[in-house]
Amino acid sequence: MGRLEGKIAIVTGAGSGIGRASAALFAAEGAKVVAVDLSTDGLQETAEIIEKAGNTCQTISADISSADAVEEMVSSTVSSLGGLDIVYANAGISGGAVPLLEQDVDLWQKVLAVNLIGPFLAIKYATPHMLKQGKGSIICTASVAGLRANAGGAAYSASKAGVISLVQNAANQFFGSGIRFNAICPGLIETGMTQPIFDGARSRGREDRIGQLNPTGRYGNPIEIANAALFLASDEASYVNGQALPVDGGLSSTLPFVPKKP
Repeated sequence: MGRLEGKIAIVTGAGSGIGRASAALFAAEGAKVVAVDLSTDGLQETAEIIEKAGNTCQTISADISSADAVEEMVSSTVSSLGGLDIVYANAGISGGAVPLLEQDVDLWQKVLAVNLIGPFLAIKYATPHMLKQGKGSIICTASVAGLRANAGGAAYSASKAGVISLVQNAANQFFGSGIRFNAICPGLIETGMTQPIFDGARSRGREDRIGQLNPTGRYGNPIEIANAALFLASDEASYVNGQALPVDGGLSSTLPFVPKKP
């Protein structure tokens, strides 16, 4: 416990799933947490979970694809809490399972606005505050879909590949600044975004096949991504910068194959 003691953290997409698990874990590890989401109901549930565990957090309802909203999110955090040490730009959307030739510009703009422009804005407005103190950690949620094909729709996958490139470029642009920029690439995690996949498999009696393609042989849970985010947020990751960390049961380590029966 206490791995983030005294640190101030913003977590976006904190109204559910990975963001909620991360906000709760950061708070449990001693951080002053600002939980951000578009869903006020989701934020309320997150705050209740954190408070029930004996910790506290602030909440902000905001559209993280809006420059004005993100600037205000960052400035209000710095003003109310006295600084900013960690930003976990986690909020994202899937864009649905729409075939490539049936996708339109509106879909791409919406997905890119949330999944890629959102993390860019977090970096744009958080970095100046971190530069003043000479340290900080900015983490962005990418995906295994940003590393390889067939893990998501085209718009989603392109947006997540962009996130990986974004943190690599940011790490090098702010060379020697003391700020670290990293991405997490989750595999198949049970969240609200992926719920249709899980519901469909369960309705067909095939829950045991979810996640069967990775060497670990199962799907993941939000806390497993939150644990990776905690590491990258903490001083334990002081030499980790500009990386895309897969947390996917080994899925991205393999080429397609037929697993052998034990």
